[in-house]
Amino acid sequence: MDLTLQIDTDYSLQEASEVIRSALEHEKYLAKYKIDRYSMICDKFEDQYDLISTEFMKKFEAGELIDDGKYLDWYAAKRGLDHWKKKLALLKSIRI
Repeated sequence: MDLTLQIDTDYSLQEASEVIRSALEHEKYLAKYKIDRYSMICDKFEDQYDLISTEFMKKFEAGELIDDGKYLDWYAAKRGLDHWKKKLALLKSIRI
């Protein structure tokens, strides 16, 4: 997939490319950090309940688990983990 980017500025293409590259690298760093944090949270829940997060999500979304606060935290952490993994995969696919 190609993407066209229009930059309305007097800066050179090289300067704009450097800024964009830097911003992408920063986002990759942030995504990796978020993945690490959400992974740690999910790992704690997995150890506590002896259940992997993917199985937990299936059961939770099917209504097999009682909906209370302890599961909502796990659900939010797993959703966050999945979101940031997807975002990092997309960021890694960008070439400038």
